[in-house]
Amino acid sequence: MIGAYIELGFDHILDPQGYDHILFVVALCTIYLIQDWKKILVLVTAFTIGHSLTLALSSLKIVNISASLVETLIPITIILTCIYNIWKAQSLPEIPRSADNDQNYLDQNLPAVNSEQKKESVMANYGLALGFGLIHGLGFSNFFKAMLGRDESIVMPLLSFNIGVELGQVIIVLVTLAFSFLFVGVLKVARKKYTISISLICMVWATYLVM
Repeated sequence: MIGAYIELGFDHILDPQGYDHILFVVALCTIYLIQDWKKILVLVTAFTIGHSLTLALSSLKIVNISASLVETLIPITIILTCIYNIWKAQSLPEIPRSADNDQNYLDQNLPAVNSEQKKESVMANYGLALGFGLIHGLGFSNFFKAMLGRDESIVMPLLSFNIGVELGQVIIVLVTLAFSFLFVGVLKVARKKYTISISLICMVWATYLVM
């Protein structure tokens, strides 16, 4: 039974017909590169905490929001994340560069940013991931409750389903980082152009979901 719910959560987040969650994770990670894996780990953890909380509360019928509203809010979180990415990308270098001269280029061409500004930027990013995770948890719960038997204990199915979702999420993150490595690391596409391009694609796609 545990394995069945893990598989259920795994298949749900990777389901091509429900690609809104995939699109959000892609948008969330687009601004990062492989060497930023520690930041991504904290970011994904914040998102996990958010959607785990509302998944549990909604499944226990403590929180109840209409499915149509949730379906509208999820693509909006994607659009807002893409806008944030585009804004942050303005501080990235215009030209392709190797990993060896990356820091030198930043030091010479970007305005100085103090540690307090960096901390505020990081906290804002994690705050977005946590807040938007709360909304995505409601989306997971609508599917989960439909699969859960009426008289069944919710604890183990909920935990197992969430594990499956996280496993699927890890795959999306790895694929996204592989693409960034290919384009930015191998093909030497400017990181700014790559980030803005992927964000715009995700934004247009999410806008279509809202309409």
